[in-house]
Amino acid sequence: MGNNKNLFGDFETVKTTPIVKWIGGKRRLAKHILPKFPEHLCYVEVFAGGAALYFLRDQQAEVEVINDINGELVNLYRVVKNHIEEFLRQFKYALSSRQIFEWLKMTPSETLTDIQRAARFFYLQQHAFGGKVGNQTFGTAATRPAINLMRIEEHLSEAHLRLAGTYIEHLDWAKCISKYDRPHTLFYCDPPYWDTEGYGVDFGLEQYHAIADTLKTIQGKAILSLNDHPRMLEIFKDFRLETVQINYTVGGSGKKSVKRNELIIYNW
Repeated sequence: MGNNKNLFGDFETVKTTPIVKWIGGKRRLAKHILPKFPEHLCYVEVFAGGAALYFLRDQQAEVEVINDINGELVNLYRVVKNHIEEFLRQFKYALSSRQIFEWLKMTPSETLTDIQRAARFFYLQQHAFGGKVGNQTFGTAATRPAINLMRIEEHLSEAHLRLAGTYIEHLDWAKCISKYDRPHTLFYCDPPYWDTEGYGVDFGLEQYHAIADTLKTIQGKAILSLNDHPRMLEIFKDFRLETVQINYTVGGSGKKSVKRNELIIYNW
């Protein structure tokens, strides 16, 4: 898919799918962004979230990094990477249930082991309406069955193998970029979209200005995706910009959809 060659040869084919629902996930945008990847040795997803591009790309970079400020998400990726069998045992008799969803929301994560924390977080994200991290509500749909948690082994086993050689970081975005910035690095940045809710973190306008300043000075190449908003167009006006129209399903109905413009920004 696209120009995804390793500087030292061909990549291994390792395509899988994201393991967790996430607000603003990039599954629909992947086919537009992945072919634009330039040659690189190190690949870094700075705001990993559901890490859609990482999981969906056909070929693997020599060095790969997924980073996020959300500690629960980072713990999930680390547990799937290092403790997959015990993690899967947490769902041996699990059912999709609104009541269980509410109980888990009330359970303090600090009372749990890392594996239990990962299972709790995974359950909540799989069932949360719209993949929201904050202000979660139990999601249902009249067009698809409930999630069968007893059939997740195959999918998560693939993710376990995919994550095996990946660095999983829990850093502020600026520290992540600084740590891995090299001429052969490709950064994919998917920060919270401006003027939207549900990410569970505050991300003020000053952060976007800081990202723009950073991407002007780094050694590596970077691709940034954002909502097509006048303020974002102004902040990133000095970069090469591309607008892509994507159809999004409203409320998971499978019928009603809206068209939304996505902004893709390149620093080269």
